[in-house]
Amino acid sequence: MKRRFFTQCTFLFFLIAVFIFPSVCNAAHPLITDDTGTQGKGNYQIEINAEFGYDKATEDDVTVKETGTEMAGVLSYGIRDSVDVVLGVPYQWNNAWEDGDMTSDENGISDMSLELKWRFFETKGSSLAVKPGMTLPTGDDEKGLGAGRSAYGICFMITKQAGPLVIHFNIGYSRNDNLADERKDIWHTNLASEVQAHDKLKLVANIGIEKNPDKTSHVDPAFVLGGFVYSITDAFDIDFGLKAGLNKPETDYTILAGTTFKF
Repeated sequence: MKRRFFTQCTFLFFLIAVFIFPSVCNAAHPLITDDTGTQGKGNYQIEINAEFGYDKATEDDVTVKETGTEMAGVLSYGIRDSVDVVLGVPYQWNNAWEDGDMTSDENGISDMSLELKWRFFETKGSSLAVKPGMTLPTGDDEKGLGAGRSAYGICFMITKQAGPLVIHFNIGYSRNDNLADERKDIWHTNLASEVQAHDKLKLVANIGIEKNPDKTSHVDPAFVLGGFVYSITDAFDIDFGLKAGLNKPETDYTILAGTTFKF
């Protein structure tokens, strides 16, 4: 009875922590591509991640600069050995300037996410998983912090390991219901790799593309990313990454950093 009470209190504490230390992320940070790994029944993982993005564009002799900072808290819990439930809460700071004059300065909680990851197939060195999920309209859409409506999606994942090299592949679809007159059918696909460079150090790389939600554009944002994950202990990791846009619709660059704690 005492152990059960302690477990419930621990879960409540870290659930509250997710709301106190805001965040968002779908994959093993700093990667965008998700893997098929799960926490195991009764185990928890909490991530506290930060991202800073910068973008600059000139059109019709007007130079527009935009910056976006996001802190995200993500709590994962293993309800079965092969099934996780994942809750994400992001907080954003968004700014924009036109020819040096600030035109926007907004911050607040963005749309929360709730996902279920199920690894439904596993064999030696390979595994398959699916992750359905939804977002809740907790962000202020009038300030550009949310979609204004609930949305849903699904992602299929493949992980393949060959010695020190691990490859992850994702393909997914999102029903981007929104009040911003954006495209509602969004697909994405991406590929990532991990190399165990040292007992405690993994080098990671990522490339991907996503359907542009802007109805006026026929160019889909694409990115490339590189970074590392360093394991301070078996239960505590830190990570860092740099993401660069491969075309105009993608953010010029994004700096990513985070921590992961398992218990």
